[in-house]
Amino acid sequence: MYLPHQRSPLHDLDDTPQAYDAVLADVTEQALARLTPEGSLEHPDCVDDIGDTSLGVTSLLALAWQRSGDPRLPEAVRRSVDFHLRERVHREDNPGYPNLRIRDSGLPYARYTLAPGAHPIGDWPSTVWALLQIVNVTETATNLLDDELRHEMLQVAHGYWRWLTEATFFNPQEAGNQAIGCVVGGLMLARQLHGPDGESVRARAMSLYEEEIRAHRVRDRGALLPPEHGGAYDNNYGPISLSFLAQAHRVSGEEVFARDGDALARYIDARLTNGGFDIGGPRYSEQHSGFESVLGLRYFGHRIGSDLGRYRGDTRWGRHAVKADGGVDGHFAWMLVWQIQDTTPWHRRPAEHPVRHQLRAGTVSVAFDDRMTPSVIEAGGTYYLPAAVTRQHGFGPVTDGFLLCRPMGQVRVRDLRTGGLTAKLVTKPVVGRDHVLRYVRSLYVTDGTRLWTTVAVERLAAAPYLLAGMPYAEDDGDRVRRTARGEVVSAGALRLTHPAAEGAEHFDARAELTQEQAAFALAADPRGYGDPDAGWRHLVSSTALEAEPVQDAPDDLHVFAVRYGSPGPLTVSVTRDGTDLVIRTTAFTAVLGDDDAQGEPELTLRTA
Repeated sequence: MYLPHQRSPLHDLDDTPQAYDAVLADVTEQALARLTPEGSLEHPDCVDDIGDTSLGVTSLLALAWQRSGDPRLPEAVRRSVDFHLRERVHREDNPGYPNLRIRDSGLPYARYTLAPGAHPIGDWPSTVWALLQIVNVTETATNLLDDELRHEMLQVAHGYWRWLTEATFFNPQEAGNQAIGCVVGGLMLARQLHGPDGESVRARAMSLYEEEIRAHRVRDRGALLPPEHGGAYDNNYGPISLSFLAQAHRVSGEEVFARDGDALARYIDARLTNGGFDIGGPRYSEQHSGFESVLGLRYFGHRIGSDLGRYRGDTRWGRHAVKADGGVDGHFAWMLVWQIQDTTPWHRRPAEHPVRHQLRAGTVSVAFDDRMTPSVIEAGGTYYLPAAVTRQHGFGPVTDGFLLCRPMGQVRVRDLRTGGLTAKLVTKPVVGRDHVLRYVRSLYVTDGTRLWTTVAVERLAAAPYLLAGMPYAEDDGDRVRRTARGEVVSAGALRLTHPAAEGAEHFDARAELTQEQAAFALAADPRGYGDPDAGWRHLVSSTALEAEPVQDAPDDLHVFAVRYGSPGPLTVSVTRDGTDLVIRTTAFTAVLGDDDAQGEPELTLRTA
């Protein structure tokens, strides 16, 4: 079963001028064939997200005319602009809209659906998108619109801005991408308004960014991030926020957008596996955006010097939004316009410096969460997620049903590269049910094709084991597909277990159900509105790899050793040399020494 959204890396899409001209040529033919006598360019099946879609196609036609001079386009642009102004600009309050601060303002807005009161909750982002579409049209179609029509469009755009920032509460869905998109719309509008109006809109946009977005950032994995639907980051919307930050920097030149974009880009780079797979988010766990992410990943990947284009996108939306039949939809068209206008090249090499929340070399990677517990392990083309035992999730030793991975104090990290090996030592103080403080030392070593994980902890009660993750997905080169198997071996006995109980709170990786579907089933609200991350935390048990301890280890320790990514036996010896702990495999010898003067762990490593 293929995962429904994470497909090819976005940097695999051809982004030459000729490729974009071909995309615009295809849009042109579809649009001209679709154009109704009234001037609509909406897809016939469009119901939701309708308020901006015809104008979005118009913006693509204006850009196509700018690049190709196709003589068929001026009339289509003018007719479709008239349609939007006549049929898609609403000024009467939508019945039931809950976020108004001023009733009967008469200011224009765009509806998520056309029927009054049918689904008013989506009107705020629909109006943001309509604002972005209209300022794109007024920028790119300058020579196609007479002064009177362009002035009318700018007046509507200014009205959209005022509705978003005066008549309603700002960012009512707590969605960072929508909020930053609104700021971008204001910045682009300000460039086209004259005198005090332009200055006022720009000043208001910058103050909203500082006071309503930056001031409410959420910390995760050492980074401050624009919150997305109440959470720190979402796999679908986070890269879209990055694209908005790129456009904000492009149009304003303000360094705050560059700094915040760099921080978000480094965060994405750390959590993203080598193969581009990622999981987690307060709106969607596994759904990934497509062309909407390209601008930000490309722009900031170039700035920070890392290959963010490995992010796996929804390649059904590789070029533009589409409906079920593959036909073009104007939703999000502004992002394709900016993507074409920006000529930043993809940076295709990984960043070389070590990163606290990531271990990456060759085809192996480990992304660590805020507790320095792996959130995703990638080795041998298989992705492993944290397993669940008695409502506890993670990777780590288990004793008496208690998982030792939640830190009780400062987590120390040591990175090392030597002799073709890349290693990370994580030392974590933990407390078990017996209230005894222990140190869990987890050593991750990779040669770029295999990953060795060795975990040492002060001796535990009878029958401890290492919860070593859940095999979840495989990379077939084109898509990510579900699996319940992986090439994993252990120096002690290894077993792959599945939940004995049934029901939504028990996830069996052998089933076709995806993690996102299972998480939404446990979320407090319906799919699309609930928080799948919160739902997943309600999981009681899951498929799990369980490794027993190494037999020959110092008497005061339990040591576990696992290798991901290759079959065959694993031989590990663990001995003491004075106060040092020496770990030997057929591939390397690692020495875990005493802490240094700053309390940081010592690590030496050499190839066998």
